[in-house]
Amino acid sequence: MNKHLSYRTGNPVLTSNAFNIQSDYTDKMTIGGTVNKTFLSLLILVGSAYYSWTNIGIANILLLPSILISLIVAFITIRNKHWSPTTVPIYAVLQGIFLGVISNMFNSVYEGIVITAVSYTLCILFALLSIYRLGLIKATENFKLGIGAATGGILLLYIINFVMSFFGSGIPLMNVNNASMMSIGFSVFVIIIAALSLVVDFDFIEEGAEKGAPKYMEWFGAFGLMVTLVWLYLEILKLLAKMNSRK
Repeated sequence: MNKHLSYRTGNPVLTSNAFNIQSDYTDKMTIGGTVNKTFLSLLILVGSAYYSWTNIGIANILLLPSILISLIVAFITIRNKHWSPTTVPIYAVLQGIFLGVISNMFNSVYEGIVITAVSYTLCILFALLSIYRLGLIKATENFKLGIGAATGGILLLYIINFVMSFFGSGIPLMNVNNASMMSIGFSVFVIIIAALSLVVDFDFIEEGAEKGAPKYMEWFGAFGLMVTLVWLYLEILKLLAKMNSRK
């Protein structure tokens, strides 16, 4: 009996039919291969972010194009998963440019905040991976539904806040300058959802490996994990900024 109850996931990349591929490939996806691709993708992202950080003038010019092109590349990756070995590294470079600029902005206000955010992100990643591998937390049907619903609700708030920003307003809870306990509590909630999404992603990738998905799906699985990790890092960065502003 398949221990993975469904394909549902809160990750917008690893959707319900991501591994629903009919193929006769002999070279199959493995968990180890996905881990290696994830590590390589994050290494590319960090390298790009470092370049962006140390060349902030050029990076500021490239910021908007990198955001727009990364969205296009993400869409292409989702629609054409067999292109993942090519599109995922490109996406990592583009996201690195974005993260380098954003991180530099936060660090210029609160020195050392970026190192702390990166450390917390890695600690959460390895902690959740260990808990998952030990079987202490299960990605059950209800768990996946709950994470998916929460992620969808948060995404809707992001969209509303983005639209409101065009009118010089926004949702107070999402303002990084809002250091109220309610705003901090909201950030903690989002971080918890992002962290638990990693569990769903681990389970999803494990199922893909068990079902013998094509080898290129290792890159797609790495793509999904990278999306979640970037989200988690940004939310931790915002939480730390809110907490630092209270001092």
